This record gives sequence, structure tokens and C-alpha cells, in this order.
Amino acid sequence: MADVFDQFMAFHSVHGTNVKLDPSGTQATRVESFANGVCFSKAPLSPGEIFLVEIEEKELGWCGHLRIGLTAHDPRTLATVPEYSLPDLVELGDSWVFAITRNHNKVIEDGGEVEGGVEQPNIIDEAGNKPKIFFTDTHLYVENMGIPRDKLVGRSRPGRYSHILDDLYKTNALPPTARRSRIGVVHVPKGQGYADMHIIINGEDMGASAKKIPTNKPLYAVVDVFAATKCVRIVQVEYGFSSLQTLCRKTIQKHIIHRMALDWLELPELLKHYCKYE
Repeated sequence: MADVFDQFMAFHSVHGTNVKLDPSGTQATRVESFANGVCFSKAPLSPGEIFLVEIEEKELGWCGHLRIGLTAHDPRTLATVPEYSLPDLVELGDSWVFAITRNHNKVIEDGGEVEGGVEQPNIIDEAGNKPKIFFTDTHLYVENMGIPRDKLVGRSRPGRYSHILDDLYKTNALPPTARRSRIGVVHVPKGQGYADMHIIINGEDMGASAKKIPTNKPLYAVVDVFAATKCVRIVQVEYGFSSLQTLCRKTIQKHIIHRMALDWLELPELLKHYCKYE
């Protein structure tokens, strides 16, 4: 399983007619119009394996945002890539796609909200607010599947007020459709031959947005670069032992006050870029 989780994530070569992929296959840009931006993962996802993207660029003037989900259709078998994931791809059957809105799409289960795949009671503190429990653990648990948290939340680009933006992203105060938001899809086993699909937005589990998905066929991730979402980039998530590059980044970040301080260090520019933008 660890070998499967260590695979390099990329977009499939089959995609919507308005999509342009970068040479690495990890960045998808809709080059015109607002539709025909449907993309797929290059390979099927394993249970508990997240397909995570970061919103790189927005385009004003359109209504609607990123759409994400799963499909049991091998992209190579599609006669044509549907213009829209919703409703076109879903109407083909064996596809489950979720529209991301400016408000959170958290699924309310019976009696309480879903946190980390486990139903939580509606506990409130003395001030009448629900206590924050984000980012207290190294992993986000969806059912019994652990996803490393270190890549689940986006960071602002270095700038005058970037530390303020970092705090907003970290506490999920910005809408999930904002630039630098990170949105992922994962499916977890639920009994013999079935799975539930969960959407993860900036490190928070939105709950099971689709239930009892048959797992008799491989499931590919679907990302629709739709309307106001112009460009997305895949974020690679490391499940096993951290790479030397990751360990190096963590060591450097541990000894600086803020990411902009990296500019003052005598380090290779590529390493500075990696440490800043993760």
C-alpha cells in the first residue's frame, strides 16, 4: 500500500478541450471560455489516497467554481470528454462530482457534524462557540484512513501581509474558493464492495458527500476547472517516510521566524522556492 501511495500524482492526458497541462502534468489551466475544463487523475486512486489540488489562479466575471469528485470511467474509454462534470459526466453514470461553493459544503450527519470522519457532538465552549480542533494532530483521519496534514492547507505567497493570510488559511477563515485553497477528494471503504467519498477543504473533512460507491471498478479523481477557477496545481502528499527534500525544508522552516526570511539566507534559489511554496 505504501508503494501505491508514493506514486507521483499527475493529470491524465485525456481532458477537456479548453485545458492546457504544463510539461509536468501537474498544473491544469483553462485557456478560454468557462467550460470544457474537466480533468482526471492519471491513475486510479487507492482507498485512503487523496487527490489534492491548490487553486492557483482565478478569473473574474464567471459564476461558479471548482468541481471535484470521482468517476469509475477510465478516461481513455470516453468517446469525448463531457463539457461539464455537472451534469454531463454525472449523467453518464458511475460518477460522483461535488460543486465547491463560497460557503463550506460540510455534510451534516445525524445529531452532529463530521470531523475527521467521526461524528462529533455539538459541543460549545463558554463563549458559545464550537472549539477549534484543526491542525492539532499530524494526520487527518477519515474513518480509519490517515492523511498527513502538512500539505492540506495552502500558504500565501510571500508579501507584505502574507503572515496574516497564512493565519486566515490555517483557520479556514477564507472561502474554499479563494486562491491558495487546497481541495482534495478521497474514498474510504465502507463494507464489502463499497466506499464513501469525502471532500477535504483546507484540512477539514466535509463529510461523506457520496455514499455506497461501488468499488468493483477503479476510481479516478475528477477535477473540473470551471468558471471562476482558472488554474489548479496538484499537491503531492507523502504518506510514508518523508523525502530528504521535505526533511530539509522542515529543518530550515523550524529555524526562521517567517518565510520571507528565507530571502536572507545563502541557499540555492530552487531550495528557497521549495521552502516558500511547499
